Amino acid sequence: MFGRLIPREEKFFVLFREIAGHIVKGATEFQAMLNDMGHVESRARTIKDIEHKADEVTHRTVELLHKTFITPLDRDDIHELIKGLDDILDFIEAASQRIWLYGITDATPEAHRLAEIVTHSADHVRRAVEQLDQLKNPDEIIKLCIEINRLENEADHVLRASMAKLFREEQDIRKLIKLKEIYELLETVTDRCEDVANIIEGIVLEYA
Repeated sequence: MFGRLIPREEKFFVLFREIAGHIVKGATEFQAMLNDMGHVESRARTIKDIEHKADEVTHRTVELLHKTFITPLDRDDIHELIKGLDDILDFIEAASQRIWLYGITDATPEAHRLAEIVTHSADHVRRAVEQLDQLKNPDEIIKLCIEINRLENEADHVLRASMAKLFREEQDIRKLIKLKEIYELLETVTDRCEDVANIIEGIVLEYA
């Protein structure tokens, strides 16, 4: 009862929304990179800048967590959520750097499809995060989390099919290795989105 009388620091939700917005920007920029392979370096640098901004949000969140006596969510939940959100953008940035540093000049249909799934996953993560502060519509948040899980399963299926095609058709071993790593990084982005969805679902079930 006493805890309810003490003002809770609601800025955490602002920070969650901020980093989720950066994730969507990073995913959108990555998809734009694949559609504009003549400007890979500049777009990779843009994604790097977005990732740096997300890191700053993560640091601010952790600092706020240390300074706040009464938190709106369990401390472990806050820490896991902000770390999970940061991880999503880390892997998007890693994929963009590989495309630039490996000198990839054309995007395969499989890379386009994985990037599309990544963008959809990022948008669903943003929408779920934006509703966390009120929890007025827990069923809607759960639906978003379920869709994120479905998208991860789809990405896993695309990855398996892409790998089979790559090892069956690609004769250039160096290109095969490069594309394999990029595909795996993109699928890992959806894994991290699913991790965040699981954290959010746990929060909803605990607090709603």
